[in-house]
Amino acid sequence: MIRLAALALLALAPAATQEAGYQVVPSRADPAVKAFDDPSYVFAGDRLPADAPLAVFLPGTNGKPAYNANLMRFVAGLGYRAIALGYDNDPAVVQVCTADPDPDCASDFREMRVFGTGKSRTVSNPRAEAIVPRLVALLRLLEREQPGRGWGQYLDGDSLKWEAILFSGQSQGAGMAAWIAKRHKVRRVVLFSSPWETSGRERRPAPWISEPSATPIARWQAAYNSRENTVPLIRAAYAALGLPAAQVHVLTLDLPPGFGANSPNPYHGAGIRDPRYAETWRAMFGKGSDAPE
Repeated sequence: MIRLAALALLALAPAATQEAGYQVVPSRADPAVKAFDDPSYVFAGDRLPADAPLAVFLPGTNGKPAYNANLMRFVAGLGYRAIALGYDNDPAVVQVCTADPDPDCASDFREMRVFGTGKSRTVSNPRAEAIVPRLVALLRLLEREQPGRGWGQYLDGDSLKWEAILFSGQSQGAGMAAWIAKRHKVRRVVLFSSPWETSGRERRPAPWISEPSATPIARWQAAYNSRENTVPLIRAAYAALGLPAAQVHVLTLDLPPGFGANSPNPYHGAGIRDPRYAETWRAMFGKGSDAPE
């Protein structure tokens, strides 16, 4: 595992701070969206190659895309078109599935949130509010309003060209990214502090976590903070995913003054918001020009 114990304060690279960004309210892309309508954040540099990949970030429970805007501006500076995407992210899967005896509860929950389909008994949302339909609608809007900027290249009819897209997320959003990468061969998957849902009295990782992956394991990157409340569960899940130690980044810096002062788990979100982890972000996301492994 990669440990970062005492990094000096890192300024974000100039190229990463100058990427043009703007907001798009989901219901403008698809009027069928009625809930969780906080604006998505979109970043794209003017000098991107025409075939630059797309990076999508999914926030955690009750998280808003605005919380991840600085991270995705940085990612755009690595050579991606970048989107922080909102979705129906409350309640958390661990709130409704931990005590459920159905071993497929967590996977069914995530299918409903990702595609708006499936047999989940614990959660429901309109299909338009699921992650993939939201992303498809946003890309179509961007292609209409910014013709020639390359947004349409990530679409495949009503679906996505999965291998052109990096999926990432934090907490519940990281679990969504992992669930997608299990089922579709994506360009890369980047996880912060999740998944960690369990099944059964022994609290073993939910069965879907150890299922075969459509995305090669070399394309996975993950991180967590050594002082999070759920470290044992996160570590067990990363092991169940089959992640090599070299692809798991253990974050160990103290919190910046005032960060997470009122949170019961203050280190949980530090990895995506503390700019001192810029070099870790660079290693996890890679360059947009990097060939997929």
